[in-house]
Amino acid sequence: MKRLALAAGLILAAFASSAHAETTLIVGDQKGNARAVMEASGVLKDVPYKIEWKEFAAAAPLLEALGAGALDSGLVGDAPFTFAAAANVPVKAIGAIRQTGDGLAVLVPKDSTIKSFDDLKGKKIATGRGSIGHQLILAALEQKGWTASDVQIVFLAPSDAKVAYTRGSVDAWSTWEPYVSQEEVLFQSRVLLNAEGLTSGLSFVVATPNAIRDKHAELEDYLRRLTAARAWALNNADAYAQTWGKLMNVAPSVPLNWLTRAKIRIAPIDDGVAVDEQKTIDLYLRSGLIKQKLDANAIVDRSFNDAIGKGAGL
Repeated sequence: MKRLALAAGLILAAFASSAHAETTLIVGDQKGNARAVMEASGVLKDVPYKIEWKEFAAAAPLLEALGAGALDSGLVGDAPFTFAAAANVPVKAIGAIRQTGDGLAVLVPKDSTIKSFDDLKGKKIATGRGSIGHQLILAALEQKGWTASDVQIVFLAPSDAKVAYTRGSVDAWSTWEPYVSQEEVLFQSRVLLNAEGLTSGLSFVVATPNAIRDKHAELEDYLRRLTAARAWALNNADAYAQTWGKLMNVAPSVPLNWLTRAKIRIAPIDDGVAVDEQKTIDLYLRSGLIKQKLDANAIVDRSFNDAIGKGAGL
């Protein structure tokens, strides 16, 4: 009888393992961000399910895909996440991404006569609507006591913003990594200001409610691996930059510039994360970018914190 029970148990375990292996986790990535670090660190070698990567140039289309059910999870900044949550896109933050503020910046071409953010009064600044670049502009305006009408914000996707910026159709570009490093390293653009002291530099790993319900184990495993990969990258920026450069077909000097100063790490959704997200919500509400007051705690999910802790070796 015991043998029969043991055999039945082994069959059930094998069946569960097989079912798990057949699961596909569809992940939206921005410019190879998660995929490159996970490939470079080797954490993807024994994944017991399939990861299907979808590449996006910015958070807005990634969040649209999540809202449409075309993705299970993805990486986005706190600002576009807030914008999406206010628009009732079904998505929750399941992990936080902390990094320095150097990689979110307002840039001007190297030969521009503009020397400081003050010189941008009345000038055109390109960025994405609801993006972290938009957030940076609003935070800078608020700090100076200006209003949104004191500058001309031109809403463009990154590829279009790059064209407008290069042609001189706009005076400045408020953008994020890897675009900031690409401009600095390859074209010697100058930084007028960055996010240090203005925004939290917070980003999120997000997921749909359906994925949280139906693929919770896979998402836990994915977050554990991503956390471990990010911890590895803190001491292996060169290897990560090489992998990222090959994946994105960009000179490794660009990601190396970005990664050595960013100090990116995955963090659990704790009270500090909720406080920082609430600040972003409140900034967008004051600026009129969103119309409804959101509670940060209602749009995050803390059930993945243990997996993040395991990935970090805690």
